[in-house]
Amino acid sequence: MTGSERSARPRLVVGISGASGAVYGIRLLQALRELKVETHLILSRAGEQTIAYETNWKPAQVRALAHASHKIDDMGAPISSGSFPTLGMIIAPCSVRSLAEIATGVTTTLLTRAADVTLKERRRLVLMVRETPLHAGHLRNMLALAEMGAIIAPPVPAFYAGLDSIEAMVEQSVGRVLDLFGLDSGLVRRWGEPPARGGRGRRAVNPTSR
Repeated sequence: MTGSERSARPRLVVGISGASGAVYGIRLLQALRELKVETHLILSRAGEQTIAYETNWKPAQVRALAHASHKIDDMGAPISSGSFPTLGMIIAPCSVRSLAEIATGVTTTLLTRAADVTLKERRRLVLMVRETPLHAGHLRNMLALAEMGAIIAPPVPAFYAGLDSIEAMVEQSVGRVLDLFGLDSGLVRRWGEPPARGGRGRRAVNPTSR
């Protein structure tokens, strides 16, 4: 891919932290590849462990879904600078530790540094926070980030859509997050509209089906 081809394509930073729900980040990367959006992935070490616990994927397979994958401690990566243009960033899932680092501005990894850059450049930052129940400290951090311009988007199942599987619920949440960037993935079963793609997106979450 040439430099001009890369610059013409929209870019999105994707973070996968160690919270439960690694499947959200995987399905997000798949959907963005289908949409021809250039993705820059940051996978935390805890995220690698969660992928092993919760899915049949290997970290290398997840990294291969992105157009570029950056090491968690590479603070010199292009996405650590505001001069590197992107549409914004999604952390899917977002742990409460990552949430806290971003809220305080005390960033210790490329994951939270890239999120901080997204905020300071007034780009869209979407955090799919996965934790329950929440104590007051978690809620204060969410409020602080909302006041800074971030969007707190816990992956809450849309039961009104008549979704009949965990996979369908994952795709609905991923599609709704992409809606926030003006990206129509075809994964969302929308209120008052017929089901997209016959009601489901491409079922490619399992690596054996790729």
